[in-house]
Amino acid sequence: MGMRDEITAELAAAFDAEDELGDTVTVFVAARVVPGEYDPETGTSDATLTYGGRGIFSGYKAAEIDGSRILATDTKLLVLKAEVVSLPGVPVAPQIGDLIAGQRAMNVGKDPAGATWTIQLRV
Repeated sequence: MGMRDEITAELAAAFDAEDELGDTVTVFVAARVVPGEYDPETGTSDATLTYGGRGIFSGYKAAEIDGSRILATDTKLLVLKAEVVSLPGVPVAPQIGDLIAGQRAMNVGKDPAGATWTIQLRV
């Protein structure tokens, strides 16, 4: 078992345990507009990719807030990379501009082991 698998297993267990992180974990739904087939009735060719997962929503530390890139009202979302999937269960990588829980993704990063996504959200 590699480092990524170990981290993912440990965090998933912590997400499940009520006495660890379980009481702070929230299920979320996200959407992204993607190119689709042209619909002559509506004159559009956009489709919506819907995906979801579970994660921990939190604020930023005062030292992280710079007033331009990170605002005091921004939300930080930590999610397990392995649990971010589209409706048929296909893994999805969050992208800047996605709507997640009613907020727009401003920045997306991952940890060095590739086990988690950290997503900056803004209303």
